[in-house]
Amino acid sequence: MTTGRSDIEAATVGDGAPAGAGAIAAPLSTRFPRPPSLGALLAVAREEAAAQLDRWSLWTPVALGCGSAVYFALPREPAAWLAWLILAIAGVLGLARGRVRAARPATIAIALLAFGLGGFAAAKLRTERVRAPVVPASLGVATIEAYVVDIASPGQGGQRLLLAPTWVSGLSPAETPIRIRMTLKADAPLPAPGTPIRIRGMINPPPPPASPGAYDFARDAFYDSVGGVGFALRPPEPTGLKAKPPWRLAWQMRINAARWDLARRIVDDLGPEEGGLAAAMVTGHDAFVPKAQVEALRAAGLAHIISISGLHMAIVGGFTFAAVRLLFAAWPWAALRIPGKKAAAVVGMAAVLGYLVLSGAPNPAERSAITAAAAFAAILFDRRAISLRTLAVSAIVILALQPEAVTEPGFQMSFAATAALVALAEAWPRPTREISVPWPIRLIQCAGTLFAASLAASFVAGLATGPFALQHFNRISTFGLVSNLLVEPISSFLMMPALAIGAVLTPLDLGHWPLKAAGFAIWLMNRIAEATASLPHAQMTVAAAPAWTLATAFLGILWMCLWRGHLRWLGLPMALAVSFAPRPPSPDLWVSADASAMAVREGATAILYRTDVKLFAAQVWARRRGLEQPADPLAARNADYDCDRWSCMPRTGASAPRVAAAWTRRSSTVDKKLPAFCAYSEVIILRGDADPAACPKALLLTARDFERGGSAELYRQAGGRWRVVWAQPLRGDRPWTRGVTEDE
Repeated sequence: MTTGRSDIEAATVGDGAPAGAGAIAAPLSTRFPRPPSLGALLAVAREEAAAQLDRWSLWTPVALGCGSAVYFALPREPAAWLAWLILAIAGVLGLARGRVRAARPATIAIALLAFGLGGFAAAKLRTERVRAPVVPASLGVATIEAYVVDIASPGQGGQRLLLAPTWVSGLSPAETPIRIRMTLKADAPLPAPGTPIRIRGMINPPPPPASPGAYDFARDAFYDSVGGVGFALRPPEPTGLKAKPPWRLAWQMRINAARWDLARRIVDDLGPEEGGLAAAMVTGHDAFVPKAQVEALRAAGLAHIISISGLHMAIVGGFTFAAVRLLFAAWPWAALRIPGKKAAAVVGMAAVLGYLVLSGAPNPAERSAITAAAAFAAILFDRRAISLRTLAVSAIVILALQPEAVTEPGFQMSFAATAALVALAEAWPRPTREISVPWPIRLIQCAGTLFAASLAASFVAGLATGPFALQHFNRISTFGLVSNLLVEPISSFLMMPALAIGAVLTPLDLGHWPLKAAGFAIWLMNRIAEATASLPHAQMTVAAAPAWTLATAFLGILWMCLWRGHLRWLGLPMALAVSFAPRPPSPDLWVSADASAMAVREGATAILYRTDVKLFAAQVWARRRGLEQPADPLAARNADYDCDRWSCMPRTGASAPRVAAAWTRRSSTVDKKLPAFCAYSEVIILRGDADPAACPKALLLTARDFERGGSAELYRQAGGRWRVVWAQPLRGDRPWTRGVTEDE
């Protein structure tokens, strides 16, 4: 009996598939399903694209931020009239969207284009609004009469003051900057905010990037109206000033004085170890936090605790909201007459605004307060408090007020983490609740759900902020997820509520016991941080990826959070750009912007020529290039270089790069050492001036080169040639890049 073709088709097509005349049988050896056709893929893409039409508004802050990012990426400053023209075009596009009859995708594209142009215009107008005088690089030592506005965060050199100068020697009133940040000597007393002082010190413009392509701190100073930085040569002296401060500055100093007094009282009550961290989380003053504690928190991935940001605002606002709502529910008369949820939202919003004032309103706290206020406003208007739309509204407000936020690590990390957590909340499964379940079983179920949610939230937030931590800080806290999971219940349910109650009651001399409870929570957190930081490989240094990877990763994360459907996973390769992009080769030599500090690379180690000068800038460069610093920097340097107080030159037969340097400006000293430098060095770095023709066989860089180019990285090429990369050309000609000078 023979088998016909129809029998073979029936056997190979499979159950439920018709085997008619048009059916094509698969080969009998096929084990994998056929890939979908191009038409099927296009159909899926069209279906998912149609599902995004009601979510297009979520992309408006992305378009706004992209417009601002384009402005900050320009190599030259655009004219002011261009901002008004672009703003007018954006308005016309916005109006045209509602009048032009076109397909909805076209109108959405017009709207997003309008937001992008609006972001560009907002950034330019913000720049024009905050323009303020900057001290010239040639000012040098000056005497300042000023009001102490606030106690700034400590720097590498010690405690710092934020001053509002009324007079600076050598500057006219029109040239006097609005704010100056001054580093004090180690033993100098800290005057309280509002104190009029006279101080003498070295004043410079805000510092340029530590290395080519590194983060530009001068841009932050520009938008904070800080026109000068420096270090004091003498302790500040109280003095009387004839000029009275403007009313706004007077109110600011009164608030800061109250914050400073509260911080000191908290430290006096709890001691420096627990009190310093408590004062930082309540008032924003971190002048009392020990450096060893900061390093342990950073190694454990808990450094975000110190900065007042979204976590603190969420805990304070959420705790207040829950407490007030519970109070209304427990009061029958109020529960029947007042909408408890909305009343609690009003009180929660007031608590957030009060905490913003108490913290000194730093930029991260301002942005977090705007986000929290948007969530409470959503409750008042009967909308979901935690949603991507609420986040979009808050992001639009932030970017409209502070377009420069797109360049700041704090905004990038907080926005990415918040978007990821809200997207997780939208996708989180909501299981059906059983009826009449005994309370022990219900308690176990709730505990399991809470633990799973905490684990997922910490994991997702860590993944969302990882690219920014890698690119900006070049550090990986290996056990950060574990330490954050352990600290989260301590901070959320004990530390922050106790600090909030203690801060309110301390002015009444009733805050001792709440502060003690918070101190115990801080003690537990410090022990967790120390134990985590002491583990092997608790912290690893990772070299920075190419600049384009960070924007790519940001857009990839946002795509995964905002897109609905399976195509959201197209953003995953983009989100991993920072992690997996090939690193550029490390330079062989680094020189600071004023040629007073430098380092050479030996393998994966950075050898500093001067271990006590520009240490912060040297550390930033080494981490950015993935280099470690030796345990004994002086011994590592002296093994290959012969150094004195003013110079270094390579030893004969050393394997390290043959680089000589003199960081004195005295021409007599330079002329004396230059012949020896030229005889055995490939590269010579001088802080003073010299004739390049004096060393025809070596690369000679002098003060004039660094005045034009800023900090530098040098790469050794084939044939003994050297390639120099300067920082200043990468910064462009912008208002915050005019003039190159020393670091603080």
